[in-house]
Amino acid sequence: MPADWELLGSVRAVVLDMDGVLWRGNAALPGLVELFEFFDRAGIAYILATNNSTTTVSAYVEKLRQFGVVVRPESIVTSAVATADYLRLHYGDGARVHVVGEIGLIQTLAEAGYPSVPDDADVVVVGLDREVTYEKLRRAATMIRGGAQFIGTNADRTFPMPDGLVPGAGSLLAFLQACTDQQPLVIGKPEATMFAMALARLGTQPGQTLMVGDRVDTDIVGARRVGLLTALVLSGVTSADMLASSLAQLDLLFDDIAALRRAWQAVREKSAPV
Repeated sequence: MPADWELLGSVRAVVLDMDGVLWRGNAALPGLVELFEFFDRAGIAYILATNNSTTTVSAYVEKLRQFGVVVRPESIVTSAVATADYLRLHYGDGARVHVVGEIGLIQTLAEAGYPSVPDDADVVVVGLDREVTYEKLRRAATMIRGGAQFIGTNADRTFPMPDGLVPGAGSLLAFLQACTDQQPLVIGKPEATMFAMALARLGTQPGQTLMVGDRVDTDIVGARRVGLLTALVLSGVTSADMLASSLAQLDLLFDDIAALRRAWQAVREKSAPV
């Protein structure tokens, strides 16, 4: 058994990315159900943390149910949920928020008390919008130039789909940054906000908590900044060739979650009393 696997013996909780880790598009990745069965048997707490702001928490709960996994809504943290928490903390009630994004972001912010306004916004929040138009971006840029704070749910330039990598929210942030000369405040990974939310819900210390992701620049870099253990899986954005040219440090590397679960189970079986 590789020596680095021994790190898994100290893990009490896990933060899991979803796209590229648990599934690609609408296809579950191998070992999904078995991983959650292992967590339940081993008493490993988990939070599913995704930079994707386009999908509501309830939709993620349903997607997992269709894959054969039952999770509680409070076990899911999206960048939209984290953005809503940031707005409550820093703006309180009554802030005027203009949203560029899809239903997951629009609905989450509205339920938190921030329905999207058409103009005169205090804050412009931008997430992935696959129906974006020049007019949407023009309006957002005008408000940012007029003094509205520019917030991005996440800065992922791409995300994985079965046919390859496609443009992500970071592509829209780059457009608006170029035309407003304003840098967005980013809420999602690799920034600390989502990791802090996950740790608070888990009730564990960073050194007891493992981040499992498929992106070095968000999942791994962000987790290391706040002291989490890290495991990269090669089932999403990052390939072995890409990793070979990266300077990022990580604790564990696996082909996919099925390989992670087998390694973790082997460590627990080795340490079990006889």
